[in-house]
Amino acid sequence: MVAHARAGALAAAALLLTGLLAGCEDGTDDKPGERADGGTASSPASRQSLDWTRCKAPEGGETPGSEWRCATVRVPLDYAKPEGDTIGIALIRKEATDKSKRLGSMLFNFGGPGGSGVSILPRAAAGYTTLNTRYDLVGFDPRGVAQSAGVRCRDDQAQEKAFQNVDMTPDTAAEEAAFMADGADFGAGCARLSGKVLPYVGTTNAARDMDVIRRALGDEKLTYFGMSYGTELGGTYAHLFPENVGRTVFDAVVDPTADATGQARNQATGFQRALENYLKDRGQDPEAGTRRIAALLKRIDAEPLPTGTDRELNESLALTGIVLPLYSKDSWPTLTRALDKAEDGSGAALLQLADSYNGRDENGHYDTQNHAQRAISCADGKARPTAAEAKALLPEFERLSPVFGPFLAWDTAGWCSGWPVAGEHDHPEASAPGAGPILVVGTTGDPATPYEGARRMADELGEGVGVLLSNKGEGHGAYGGNSCVTSAVDAYFLDGKVPADGTTCS
Repeated sequence: MVAHARAGALAAAALLLTGLLAGCEDGTDDKPGERADGGTASSPASRQSLDWTRCKAPEGGETPGSEWRCATVRVPLDYAKPEGDTIGIALIRKEATDKSKRLGSMLFNFGGPGGSGVSILPRAAAGYTTLNTRYDLVGFDPRGVAQSAGVRCRDDQAQEKAFQNVDMTPDTAAEEAAFMADGADFGAGCARLSGKVLPYVGTTNAARDMDVIRRALGDEKLTYFGMSYGTELGGTYAHLFPENVGRTVFDAVVDPTADATGQARNQATGFQRALENYLKDRGQDPEAGTRRIAALLKRIDAEPLPTGTDRELNESLALTGIVLPLYSKDSWPTLTRALDKAEDGSGAALLQLADSYNGRDENGHYDTQNHAQRAISCADGKARPTAAEAKALLPEFERLSPVFGPFLAWDTAGWCSGWPVAGEHDHPEASAPGAGPILVVGTTGDPATPYEGARRMADELGEGVGVLLSNKGEGHGAYGGNSCVTSAVDAYFLDGKVPADGTTCS
């Protein structure tokens, strides 16, 4: 899933090196008659009461500390049928530490799509200590993710087989056919194992769920911190509920004006830019370094590298291993070591990075973040390009990035190949006239959500709503990594101080 590095990559992607993501308990339920807000059919605006209890350990993870409490909010499976079946949306909360100055709740989404906020937030909370003084920190699993009716599409054996055997940059007719068939098979698995929820896991419904969460938390307006895909989700919320937008920050921003091919084009540009910045930082010529890495990938495609296990490093896994360290400048030395070992004939280090990104643990078990990511993005986007259309993109994408371009061009067709559910739109709507100011943070060296998308998001939100804060730096997301950005965001959330549009941090 270089994932499907796609526009939805996790803002917390660099933390995957420490095994951040984990699955959670299933939250599906089929109770008829409940409304989105948990009230009766005659009182759709009533606020449901949340039962906060000690949290259970997520699948493959540790139980959150005693300061954390978990609850479930009920929402309709289908908002067009509010009296029909419902599902549970899993929540986790750490209360404000200075209750005398408490401002309310702050809802987080760390990206994906498919990232489990219930799992991520306790492990990331140390970075939000200042905000936690006056806000309850609240994470949630969006619908289709982990505890919230989580989508499942394949077992571990099928997942491993695909990663080992399917060439994500096919070179022959047979490889093309296998590539497209694998995408269709993945979708068929989703329909077989999660067909009831699959049509309803899109971002629009998740944004509606967020407003149910807001009411259940007792907040007049939503205070929200969205990163990566969380900015797309936040933009959708602002468009649907502009009157309910409270203090809101988007960091590592998805371009709301781009369709699926446009997002792939953006990422080819962004990852190549990050790779060249990495190479320059290593004292290497960017063009020569790019050619060397592209040549390494071609050699691995022809002859996969041994890893010291019964698994080989193929080209697709090698590319995934290269992608992950580009999310954070702190991980660049890790990339250097992995590339050096690959040049010396060992694929072990790149495979370890790829496994981390793909959600595979040391026992060969895969989490389902990739399943949810694909289901949500294919429920959102209408585009279903053919293999021929993907091939037509190759010359342009290879010019944009000899390393990442071929994969991203092919990914436009393979990602939702034969998907059993129609997509909702060409690109998300983010216009939010009448909303309060939304602080939009873009980083110039961001690989997964290139900086240009932040300006477009600010413009799309509308005059007086989108406020652009630029970070001259590297990495996917700026808060916590740049003191200037962190101070500006804290001042906005805690004191309501909105920086001037166009402010730059370096």
